[in-house]
Amino acid sequence: MDWDEAKVSDVVNGKGGATQLEVAVLLGVCRVNAEEVAHLLSLYGETHIRGWWQQHGRCSPIRLRTVVEHLKVAKSLVSWHTHLVPLFLQTTDYLREVLRASSTAPADELAERVRAQLAMQASVGRKVKCTYFLHEFALHLRVGGAEVHAGQLLHLLFMANRPNIRIRIVPAAHGAHAGLAGPFTQLTFTKYEPLVWVQTENSSLLDEARDAIDGYETVVRALEEQSLDEAESTALITRLYESLQPARHQALTAETRSTEPFPPPA
Repeated sequence: MDWDEAKVSDVVNGKGGATQLEVAVLLGVCRVNAEEVAHLLSLYGETHIRGWWQQHGRCSPIRLRTVVEHLKVAKSLVSWHTHLVPLFLQTTDYLREVLRASSTAPADELAERVRAQLAMQASVGRKVKCTYFLHEFALHLRVGGAEVHAGQLLHLLFMANRPNIRIRIVPAAHGAHAGLAGPFTQLTFTKYEPLVWVQTENSSLLDEARDAIDGYETVVRALEEQSLDEAESTALITRLYESLQPARHQALTAETRSTEPFPPPA
């Protein structure tokens, strides 16, 4: 391409500096397939737009590659959810049940979607500082059977022990709170401007506008004030996990009996 290093750096870091024709030639040199070339060139005219709203049609694609690429280079992550355990803290069984309950995700894609979302979890490195806010209702929501529910709570306790992870619970007793508008994930980076990712049933928004980022930072500060601290949150999860054990034992006993060839002796 006969570019100097400064120009290559600008293009790689999203600072522009190349015409659409130069981008097309570069993609050819890199032997990018035709479908990907068409996709990337279609985005060229939108590079001046702050933020990106992706409309997916009937449902989200199996892999949210744009989100994954951002997660791989994130410095910090703050995630809030109103009624579910955040994706990054979900067990495989919990995740599978959430996808199974979807009315839009095709059933024959279930296994592939589970693998894709587990890969998304793995893209968040151990060095990323993560804060997860979730409502107490998310802890009580029965996703799957007793075993899945208890396993998810136990997984939250394990994750809370990691030095880079904070889990904060907004108690139901608080009533109305700052996060009522819905779930979101805030990402910051070493080299790039911060953004907020909002996912709906069939679209994804990556918002980079400074005023929008400021608004979400206000929500995060309010959630910090309205949620239990880390020790209190862990204690709440522990109490709920322990309260599930009798019901979990009964469910496992009933399941075992239903599979026995003969009834148990009196």
